[in-house]
Amino acid sequence: ERYITSMASVLCRLSRGLVLRAAAAASAGGCALQNRSLPCSAQQLGDYNNMDTSASLAIKVPLSLMRPIQVPGGKEGRLLMGPGPSNCSRRVREALSLPLLGHLHPEFLQVMDEAKDGLRYLFQTNAPIVCCISGTGHAGMEAMLTNLLEEGEIVLIAETGIWGQRAADMSRRQGLDVRVVKADPGEVLSAEQIEAALQQHKPAVLFTVHGESSTGVLQPIHQLGDLCHRHDCLLLVDTVASAGGVPLLMDEWKIDAIYTGTQKVLSAPPSLAPCALNHRARDKLLSRRTPVRSYYMDILELANYWGCDDQKRRYHHTGPVTSVYALREALSILTEEGLKECWKRHSDCAAMLYEGIERIGLQLYIKNKDIRVPTVTTIDVPEGVKWDALTSYIMKKYNIEMSGGLGPTAGKVWRIGLMGENCTPYNVQLLLGVIEEALSSDSVKSKL
Repeated sequence: ERYITSMASVLCRLSRGLVLRAAAAASAGGCALQNRSLPCSAQQLGDYNNMDTSASLAIKVPLSLMRPIQVPGGKEGRLLMGPGPSNCSRRVREALSLPLLGHLHPEFLQVMDEAKDGLRYLFQTNAPIVCCISGTGHAGMEAMLTNLLEEGEIVLIAETGIWGQRAADMSRRQGLDVRVVKADPGEVLSAEQIEAALQQHKPAVLFTVHGESSTGVLQPIHQLGDLCHRHDCLLLVDTVASAGGVPLLMDEWKIDAIYTGTQKVLSAPPSLAPCALNHRARDKLLSRRTPVRSYYMDILELANYWGCDDQKRRYHHTGPVTSVYALREALSILTEEGLKECWKRHSDCAAMLYEGIERIGLQLYIKNKDIRVPTVTTIDVPEGVKWDALTSYIMKKYNIEMSGGLGPTAGKVWRIGLMGENCTPYNVQLLLGVIEEALSSDSVKSKL
């Protein structure tokens, strides 16, 4: 350790010395360095030369950074069969390694436009605003609520799990008037329940989650657009755990605003929240009485950066260039497979998983198969079993991730993700085999 620290110190001093010698050789009016003129005064050089570099640094070189980064699972990594993120495909990983471009270079804007075309296909929309928030699904949720609503306006939350709870929390922090219509855990809300709540509360926006990954339910949303429009309300839908894995038709179902995450069915890294807003939602933005509280999440500014208006693209923030590469490649993979074929693959693999779970003696948490989201399956933890005994077993022995419950299902269920790259019959059979083995192992049985 002393040798590494000493060598690092020597290298730092050598590099500093080279800079100082180059600066000292320069004239008082300027210095030539690689044929470029750099302004530098004799006084500045003198001040720099007289700096005390012998002082001991309070924070030493972190030795943990002197070795290569360590990630389990080798080149292919750990098999992520939880509710997200999913494993990235080889093509997406290769896209991430491409050279950087400037965030306003025309070549990068072309990549953004191609990603935007893919998002229109994913959401099935001709909405005027299709773009990405730089952040994960939470950023999408917060951005939509922040943009579509102003302080004091009423938002109705259709709560079917933790993500409805999270949206209500975010809304209260924005000073919104939050009303909630709530389903029992493992259930969805009927159109009649939602319409009654719309009549009672008269919200400006109805927020609902399509695929609730904490409980595993799929909220029917195909009728909600008409309901909201009849009650002069915008429909905002969270599709983080559903987009690409189940039928989703933004324009046909009259969804006004929608967002998702890149790390689920798209199997790209967690870093972007794609979103779309139709004309009704855009008009709501344009008619705001007050500016959006967050400049970074201002959708109209982002829409310009993503080329969604007729103005020249302006600098808004430094877009995550490699993440957009990855998204573009993930959407390319989706278009090659076909959206309907992707929906069917997720449905078929989920059906295989349901059958296998029941065959090995476990029970599915959602009893009504018609409201199960195929991307995240919830399984009852048997009486007397600690949920983490099984997940720890398959993680340690097979390097496979499977998760416990979240929010209303914490400690009650296991959650299995079948999304994108990981949604294959092979992975279903592999996971069923290791679950069955774990249930019969002494380390898991001892928790009975």
